[in-house]
Amino acid sequence: MISFTEEMASCAADVERALDRLLTEERLTGPGVPPERLVAAMRHGSLNGGKRLRPLLVRQAAGVFGMPKDRSLVAGLAVEAVHCYSLIHDDLPAMDDDDLRRGQPTVHKAYDEATAILAGDALQTLAFDLLAGEDCHPDPAVRVRLVAELALGAGAGGMVGGQMRDIEGETGGFSDGEITRMQAMKTGALIRAAVRMGALLGGAGDDALGQLTVYAEAAGRAFQLADDLLDVTASAEAMGKATGKDARNGKQTLVGLIGVDATRRHLAELTHDALSALVPFGEEADGLRATAMHFASRER
Repeated sequence: MISFTEEMASCAADVERALDRLLTEERLTGPGVPPERLVAAMRHGSLNGGKRLRPLLVRQAAGVFGMPKDRSLVAGLAVEAVHCYSLIHDDLPAMDDDDLRRGQPTVHKAYDEATAILAGDALQTLAFDLLAGEDCHPDPAVRVRLVAELALGAGAGGMVGGQMRDIEGETGGFSDGEITRMQAMKTGALIRAAVRMGALLGGAGDDALGQLTVYAEAAGRAFQLADDLLDVTASAEAMGKATGKDARNGKQTLVGLIGVDATRRHLAELTHDALSALVPFGEEADGLRATAMHFASRER
């Protein structure tokens, strides 16, 4: 049986190859030809790094229902395109103001702020182009559901809204409940969308989709808690980006409110919740189980 590390590496390689083929002037041509500088910035913000965990979740959730991994790749690319766009925009000076991402200069540093904004915009629209095509799924009804799922996860009630709540919290402060809500939107919503999209690709019924949604929500919260812990405990070299920024910028996290030890206990509880949601499934959900454990134990 393939190990989780091997599975993650295999998925990341598949996504990297597909993005490399996709992010070209020829493939991105529409009514006009895309500017070379824009395509280069899109590639800079998307290639050469990243664990590709969201496409992995799409693949694993679809695999629960027997879907071959190659048939979930396009939907996984769509989620990854949204994720990469969000990172490009999050790194901008008006947002998190980061100079380093995945061990290399952020897009606005390598190019300029305007190009970074447009590269993110282009990746976002590309995601829905991918979902609308027959290569994603032969059934138009399924494609419509995938588009809606990603739009909800990435939009005002999901990732973007969570980022707004995070910005508001920098001045108004957060309770622990408000931090949980913000993180469930900012980080968790796209993870939730990835799992649900994989389930929809695989033809999940309502009960199975509900269980996988519970899993995804707990796993998404665990991922963010682990990230907050790493911001306090890990080095910039290990993370491939600046660390300790939350405290320096006065940004509240659960770690800052309740401390490292209590956050680790809460992380363990969330991991247990995620694994418990998978009890109705057999070994076909082992990949999802391994991913939840990885979220809780990752060191970078």
